[in-house]
Amino acid sequence: MEKEVEEVIDKIHKLRIEKNISILNLSLESGISRSHLFYIESKKTIPSLETLTKIAHAMGLKLKDLFN
Repeated sequence: MEKEVEEVIDKIHKLRIEKNISILNLSLESGISRSHLFYIESKKTIPSLETLTKIAHAMGLKLKDLFN
């Protein structure tokens, strides 16, 4: 996995914890399964831009916020 992808995944995890959002709640808000979110945060799968967009919006962010 490329460093840039790992950085985005790390940022998702960090922001989710900071916002006190559980994997279950993020799953419900984003429409992405809990298992898929778990695999993303475990760096076992690479999320698509569509998935990243859903995650960002579910956390009240814009997609670009995951890349800053």
